Amino acid sequence: MDQQSDDISRIADDHGAKETPKQRRKAIYLLPNLFTTGALFAGFFAILRGIQGDFEQAAIAVFIAMILDGLDGRVARLTNTQSDFGVQYDSLADVISFGLAPAVIVFLWSLYGIGDRWGMLGAFVFVAAAAIRLARFNVQVETVDKKYFVGLASPAAAAVLMGMVWVFEEHGVPFYQNIGWVWVMTVVTGLLMVSSLPYYSFKSVSPRLRVSFLSVPILILVFVLALKDFALTLWLIALVYALSAPVWSTWRRLLRWRLRHH
Repeated sequence: MDQQSDDISRIADDHGAKETPKQRRKAIYLLPNLFTTGALFAGFFAILRGIQGDFEQAAIAVFIAMILDGLDGRVARLTNTQSDFGVQYDSLADVISFGLAPAVIVFLWSLYGIGDRWGMLGAFVFVAAAAIRLARFNVQVETVDKKYFVGLASPAAAAVLMGMVWVFEEHGVPFYQNIGWVWVMTVVTGLLMVSSLPYYSFKSVSPRLRVSFLSVPILILVFVLALKDFALTLWLIALVYALSAPVWSTWRRLLRWRLRHH
């Protein structure tokens, strides 16, 4: 009788052991997805604030989403909680926080004044580019060089538009009246996302990284500017980063042209 009970217990234990991996596959990791959910909420909140006409708070909410979006991946790597679900969830959240939210905010802030058709077209180009950029990233994530992004990352593209809104709203400058420039910036930033230009990803940056002495005064200057005007500093950094790849690619092509003709 005791032998039969032991056999039944062993079979039950084996059955439970077989079910555990299935249960684990169905589960999701809480901590990194909590940050992703926070970024998604920040993007949703930004849209609501934009609809209510509080464009400065809307822009700040998108920047908060960027911080949370940057944390979720790092937390997942530090805690070894990466998952395919997390990757897909993060991309869907990014489409809303860094694609839809900036486009809606910029449209309500300025683009609607150019006319419904052209305004919606410019905003939609940005949304579609962000979706395509993120879909391409998911497909190429295992094949491209980790040091570089193919095309401008969607958070950086959102920083260009939201930095513009934040700066001019904070300083009370009616830049939104220059609808043509806003439209051009929105469309060009969207096209940079779907371009094949290589952008440095900063994923290889570590505390032991060696830099030139010139970096020290540059960092001091950035720090001083941030203390004086934080919004302007963020916008300038976003603009410099967005322009870095086109400028570098143009410079390399000019050098190649000069070598061929000399």
